[in-house]
Amino acid sequence: MTNLQIFLDIATEAALAAGAVLQGYLGKVEDAITEKGRPGDLVTVADKASEAVVLDCLHRHFPDHAILAEESGKLGNQQNEYLWAIDPLDGTTNFAHQYPCFSVSIGLLINGVPQVGVIYDPCQKELFRAAAGLGATLNRRPIKVSKTTELGKSLLVTGFAYDRRETTDNNYAEFCHLTHLTQGVRRSGSASIDLAHVASGRVDGYWERGLSPWDIAAGVILVQEAGGKVTAYDRSPLDLSSGRILATNGLIDNSLSQELQQVPPMSAWGERSC
Repeated sequence: MTNLQIFLDIATEAALAAGAVLQGYLGKVEDAITEKGRPGDLVTVADKASEAVVLDCLHRHFPDHAILAEESGKLGNQQNEYLWAIDPLDGTTNFAHQYPCFSVSIGLLINGVPQVGVIYDPCQKELFRAAAGLGATLNRRPIKVSKTTELGKSLLVTGFAYDRRETTDNNYAEFCHLTHLTQGVRRSGSASIDLAHVASGRVDGYWERGLSPWDIAAGVILVQEAGGKVTAYDRSPLDLSSGRILATNGLIDNSLSQELQQVPPMSAWGERSC
């Protein structure tokens, strides 16, 4: 097996184990939910337990690799060519409310570039996997992005950052604008699941801001290996540290990018507001 296949298999092992942990905690964390400084930015005992399982697996197999994890932060030499970006519970608010849309997301960056990604949705028992040059799969079957060519016929998905209450740069205007231009815009509450759904052709495009590398590292390679395109809003190369991402089937990326860059501010909407 190639190194990428080995990395993919170990990430799969970790994601499945962490998913089982999350299922065990579902509906049992009501008294163990706290905020991480910003209103609505929740953390539960399940987040930490899931992350512990992932870290244990990666440390056993790749003790020299660096890790960037949502709860534990930076572990190891962050300049290492191998950096694992981990979100042990992407969709904590959903999880806390027992809303069945959350996942474990594990991505591997090699020299800063996403090369391996595993996203596991334990409620739906859906395992999304991808590695550079190896394709993308859902439950071991190949997946591809959609073939929608027109923005007006597209279904999109997006999300809103935790600081949306404090900043005007909060995605509300874009959400309203694109809701009027497309067949709909959904909001799942899990960035990794959003990217997985772009990769599997369930939605045609996704954009969001206020993200961290662990939210999207796995999903980036998943979309790319499924035939899609991932960039910054203006179609320039994606910067994982920017917090912004545009992911599409590759056919609507130009039109979606153009619309994102010319959205009028909410103050200009008046009666047209959503």
